[in-house]
Amino acid sequence: MNFLSKIPGPLLIFFGAFCLSFGGLIVKSFEGSTLWQILFWRQVFFIIVVTIFLIVTYKREVFKKIYVSGVPGLIGGIILGIGFSSYVFAMYNTTVANTNFIIQTQTIFLAIFGYFFLKEKISKITLASIILAISGLILMLGNTLSSGQMSGNIVAFVMPITFATLILIVRRYPHVDMVPLQLIAGIVAMIIGFLASTKISISLNDMFLAFLSGTFQIGLGFILITIGARKTLSAMVGIIMLTEAILGPLWAWLFVNENPSFYVLIGGSIIIFAVFLQFVSSFTKENKYNPQS
Repeated sequence: MNFLSKIPGPLLIFFGAFCLSFGGLIVKSFEGSTLWQILFWRQVFFIIVVTIFLIVTYKREVFKKIYVSGVPGLIGGIILGIGFSSYVFAMYNTTVANTNFIIQTQTIFLAIFGYFFLKEKISKITLASIILAISGLILMLGNTLSSGQMSGNIVAFVMPITFATLILIVRRYPHVDMVPLQLIAGIVAMIIGFLASTKISISLNDMFLAFLSGTFQIGLGFILITIGARKTLSAMVGIIMLTEAILGPLWAWLFVNENPSFYVLIGGSIIIFAVFLQFVSSFTKENKYNPQS
């Protein structure tokens, strides 16, 4: 994995977001598998990829790294595992565009949670971003009240909430290593999928899609983002990650003929602008306090 460390951080994050953007398309392409079967096999392959990465990266210290993450790492892994599960549920029950746009509100939730739990001040720009994001959500979701997608939309909010909670844990316990935490998350989501499934056997076609989802989409995607984030300003990470929200609905439109409504596109655009505004504000602050970066 040494060659990955030589690639610029922002480029790694872009490639990671590019991989993640195929999540909705892959889930929509399954034939016959239930969402819980998809979740189970997706996480099986994800666990394999993360385990290989851990062994290559930490070698004999793998178990030590997992142990050192302690209770915060365990709790963070459980929270992320719930997020993994809600992702598949949302993609299965609502549109790719809705899910991707809702995911982007994670930065807004982080600002709100930071205010209540870390006593971080909310600037005027952040407040404007929150109001914009809420207005975009109302416009986007109001159009789907009678379309049978509301359960997927509601569960989609679990993802940004769990992500924001996970970041709060990392801020509170900065020694927590995010990579072993992903292994725990994969195991948690796999168990959820197994317990919720009546049977785990699926067709070869769906098994191949689960392989792509677990290895290429979330496996490689999360690894690239984890490595890239180590040498990239956090606000810049967020801006580049918007790539997923833009490309995800595009793949679904091109390959599975999923056409978002006009209101969804406008509401989603407002959300992306609000998140972009927040990231630009954070980027300015980071440059102010880290002029050499």
